[in-house]
Amino acid sequence: MNAIIDFLNTIFWGYILIYGLLAVGIYFTIRLGFIQFRNFGELWRCVSASGETDRDGISPFQALTVSLASRVGTGNIAGVAVALTYGGPGAIFWMWMVALVGMATAYAESTLAQLYKVHGPGGMYRGGPAYYISQGLRQPWLAALFSIALILSFGLIFNAVQANSIAEAVERSFGVNKALVGVALAALTAIIIFGGIPQIARVAEKVVPAMAGLYLLAAIIVLVMNAGAVPGILVGIVKSAFGLQEAVGGVTGGVIAAAMNGIKRGLFSNEAGMGSAPNIAAVAVPAPHHPSSQGFVQALGVFIDTLLICTATAVMILLADVMPSEQLTGVNLTQAALTDHFGGMGGIFVAVAIFFFAFTSIIGNYSYAENAVIYLGGGKTGVLVMRIAVLGMVVWGAIQAVSTVFNFADASMGLMATINLVAIVLLSGTIAYVTRDYLKQRRAGQEPRFHITDHPEIAPGVNREIWK
Repeated sequence: MNAIIDFLNTIFWGYILIYGLLAVGIYFTIRLGFIQFRNFGELWRCVSASGETDRDGISPFQALTVSLASRVGTGNIAGVAVALTYGGPGAIFWMWMVALVGMATAYAESTLAQLYKVHGPGGMYRGGPAYYISQGLRQPWLAALFSIALILSFGLIFNAVQANSIAEAVERSFGVNKALVGVALAALTAIIIFGGIPQIARVAEKVVPAMAGLYLLAAIIVLVMNAGAVPGILVGIVKSAFGLQEAVGGVTGGVIAAAMNGIKRGLFSNEAGMGSAPNIAAVAVPAPHHPSSQGFVQALGVFIDTLLICTATAVMILLADVMPSEQLTGVNLTQAALTDHFGGMGGIFVAVAIFFFAFTSIIGNYSYAENAVIYLGGGKTGVLVMRIAVLGMVVWGAIQAVSTVFNFADASMGLMATINLVAIVLLSGTIAYVTRDYLKQRRAGQEPRFHITDHPEIAPGVNREIWK
């Protein structure tokens, strides 16, 4: 069985997705007219346009923070350190490039999620790849396969991985038994997820900006403290990416190693094209009332995750007097760097950051899985079973090393990402049509509005009641 899973991971992550995610990002960047650059201000405008919700959905800002809760996890702390260790500083340059084209992919998938959303049980908006695959491509069996893969990876195994990161960080920094950490973490998770997506959104909109803000503040302080070294580090990142400088900040890596590690880290971190964030994008009440507005919001999520938070980790490591190695990498490297900058408080700060990054990932991941359960017809019973399973995985993950099942989760995520990439490319004509409509209204000085009756040529799977 392990051999089969390893083979699938080699196919998915060694060939299909590394090149597929990059190619799709470039494709949408060109097809949509470099939308993430030419309309960068629109990303911020759509987040700040309205804080309103209704009984059926959450606000655009809440949708952004829930997606960031899932995107920003321990990978932003540990994963970036690993990329630097094995790819050198040039890996950061390629991480930036992946994020810049990935913003277009994130826009595309979340625009579709809004367009094809429906009213689920109780009236709440539900949507995401399963819905646009089922209604837009008329392939419900493929949508069901996508949903199962999402539940296995994001709903269950990845949450065990995040719980394991928290338990190890707390045990290492404060000496608390992992089992106790697991039980406490499960109790805290239960309080939030049993309140459903509205409760998750209320928590995320308060916790995520605070945790991200403090982390970025730490990076800014480090930049100010080492202002004289910053230009050299930035030049070194660019030179290293093209093999013009072999070492900067104590790390080394060739051109191929820099590119592959940077690309992989960028793809894993920002999740653009994976089909995860659209599940929460669909639940938002768009402002303006147009599918494209949530596309812009989720493109901003990729920018914040990679261009800001991953970069913050990289800069703090590169400016520290530490030497990355096979023995000093991952979380330990980031902790060593922060300790170098801030003394003993730096190591504690990293432990606290890991807790909040990982914990918010757990509740963000759960929100995606809940959508998948609803699509599969699970109803209230299915959601209850999902919640209990998530809590069980949190406790189990805190106690056990989860590397044995992590490969399986990678394969599941590889499958869902492959399905999603095929779907959004096949529906790219619809994405381009909706985008032209939004930008045409904006250029005319109007507040963009989408009324389905004005677009009889649009796909028949769109809910006419929501977009009337």
